[in-house]
This record gives sequence, structure tokens and C-alpha cells, in this order.
Amino acid sequence: MRVLTDPACRTGADLAAWLAGGGGEGLARALADPAGIVPTLERAGLRGLGGAGFPTHRKWATVAAQPAPERWVLCNGNEDEPGTFKDRFLLAETPHQVIEGALIAALAVHASQLVLYVNPREAAAVAACRAALAAWEAHPLAAAVTAATGQALALRVVESSGLYIGGEESGAVASVEGGFPFPRLKPPFPAEQGVHGAPTLVNNVETLAHVPHILRHGADWYRGLGLGEAVGTKLYSLSGDVLRPGLHELPMGTSLRELVFVHGGGMLAGRPFKAVFTGGPSNTLLMAADLDVALDFDSLRARGSRLGTGAMIVVGEGTSILRKTAEYVSFFANNSCGQCPPCKIGTHQVARILERLDTGAGRPGDLAALANLSHMLPGSGRCGLVDGAATVLASSLATFRAEYEAALPRE
Repeated sequence: MRVLTDPACRTGADLAAWLAGGGGEGLARALADPAGIVPTLERAGLRGLGGAGFPTHRKWATVAAQPAPERWVLCNGNEDEPGTFKDRFLLAETPHQVIEGALIAALAVHASQLVLYVNPREAAAVAACRAALAAWEAHPLAAAVTAATGQALALRVVESSGLYIGGEESGAVASVEGGFPFPRLKPPFPAEQGVHGAPTLVNNVETLAHVPHILRHGADWYRGLGLGEAVGTKLYSLSGDVLRPGLHELPMGTSLRELVFVHGGGMLAGRPFKAVFTGGPSNTLLMAADLDVALDFDSLRARGSRLGTGAMIVVGEGTSILRKTAEYVSFFANNSCGQCPPCKIGTHQVARILERLDTGAGRPGDLAALANLSHMLPGSGRCGLVDGAATVLASSLATFRAEYEAALPRE
């Protein structure tokens, strides 16, 4: 069953079309019982879909409980990681379900500021969000949120820096404040001290898009959409060596095999499946033996990997894991903000060694150096960038060591 990608949701910036298809009903139910919003999300089991999988209701309850005169809701649509392309679709094609979810969030936490934080390279998403927000500003439902919270609610679009680190929640906060998106040390978390020191609810686009549907149809309905112990649906960004790459909305817990060989049409040119970078390029690689794993938070964690953003970058036989790893580590190195020397220097050192190996200029001590760096770098930065680079390095070294050894000079 499709929820977020249902044709009824794909109304662009046309608010009348969104409301005609049932939009607004979730917000209306939330307005009728504001105190029931967070408990409903708890019963539904909604978790953050930007990567961490943190229980949504806990973050909302934390923001709502802060003793502060002003609170913010920040919808994080920076999305800049290789292989992830779900949020740009939602913002460009279905902005109203995202905004309605954000309005419900503002109602739940009594926010006076609502920001759609959008990557400026996604021009269609920026334009759709601006037009959609303008339509909501003139609609009685938005005025009803203001009346319910007792304070005016400012709605605006803020273009991000377009940098990868700008998607980290504290980096997003810094960017909205008008500064460079340097990630900050935590705690305090944005839920406690965010934009200009105010409690700030930072949620991913996909997370907020689910909220109006949950409030409209109920927690039990949402839980029933998943497979096994998983709940709801998930947007999987499928790319790489498959016949039908693209965005696939499927029940949370769909198997990797079904995603690749049914919805993805199988492997490109009939090549055997080799591996997949799960959740984007910053997680542990899965192999052919893992094809029947359920693509949900807990099942992937049990395999030593993570769901992340839901990006699945498939690799077929004949594609070099060493080369793919070199590309992704280079991405991380080029996107390090430079605050933390171990991150900035370490990722560039790893990138240089990988490039050397991939181009046939490897040295005898390179594998030992990479292994040492994969152990030394994790936890050395203010954000997860260096951890992601170290994770994909360690995983590729462990699972495809033969490729690395073949790149070493022969004696």
C-alpha cells in the first residue's frame, strides 16, 4: 500500500487539491485533541526516518516539556548524501503532507516558528514549498493552530547551505541562525537548546509526511502497514546496478531480495548480486547471504548495519568495491567542515590511500594504515561524518579484503 506516494498526495503546491483528497483531516483531528497527538505517535511506533530511527514521540515530548517562551519546528530537507533522493521528491511533489505534518508538530509542541529547511540545489522543491506555505498561511486551519497555541505561528522556507554537514541537526540549527553549518557538541540537543537557544524540534521530511496520515487513520492502521514487527511504510531510494532504480514506497520490513529483484527488476545485465551499501554509503555493507534480511531498523541493526535514510546502493559482480569505497570516502573528506582535525585530516588520509590503491599505486603498508585509521577515527568528530567514513572503510576491508590485497604491488 502506498501512503506518501499515493497519487492523491502528489498535488504539488495546489492546496485545494490536497484538501479535496482528504488532506487536512489529520490536522483537524489533532486540533480536536491536541493532548492526544504525542500518545498517538507513540502507539503508532513512528520513528525518525532521516537516519537515526529515534522514537518520534520522545523527541516531541522533550521539546513540549521545555520551559521556554518560544519553540521551533525545523523540517530538515537538506538531503545531500549519495544515493538518497526521497526528500526532494516529497518536497517537490507532495509538499502539503509535509507541511500538514509540521503544523501538527507545531501544535503538539506549541511552536511559534516553523521552518522548511530545503537544499537550494533542489529548485523545484524550494519553489513548491514557498508556494505551498503561502497557501497555508491564508487558510483557516493554520489560523486554528495559532488559536490553539495562543501565539502566532511564523511559516517560512530557509534554504540550506547545500553542504552535507548542513543536514546534521545541530548544523541545520546553525544554518537557520544565519551562520555556517558547523555541527555542535551535544548535549545539549536541539530539543533542549536549538535555534537561538530555543527548544527546537528537528525532524526529517519523511518523518513529518507520515504524521497527518497517522492522525487521520489512527495508530493501529499505521502499525498494520508494516511487516513482522516493523510498522508503517518506508521510502527506499534504490540505485546502482539494478534494472529499475528509483524511489519505492514499500511496507517497512520488506526484504532486500524483494526490493532488488522484484521492485528493482533484478541486476543490471544479469550480473550476480555482489553487495549493497545500506542506508547510504556510511554503513556496513551487506552481502548475498543477507538478501533475505528485512529492511527495517531492528533487523538491519542485528546484522551489524543500519537502515539509515533507506538508500540502497546495489553493487553487481564486476563493479569494484574498492573504487566505490574510494568515491564515498572522498565525498566525506571533501565535506568535512574542518572543525575536528582527526576528521578533516583522517578522512583525507584515507581518501588518498584508497585513491592510490585504486589507481595501481598502492604501497605495502597501505592496508595496515587503513586498518589503523578505521579503528582510530570513530568518535573523533562532533558529528557522524568521520564515523560514516570509518564504518564503510572497515566494512569493505573486512568483506572484500581480496580486492584490497589484489591492489597491492606484487613482490
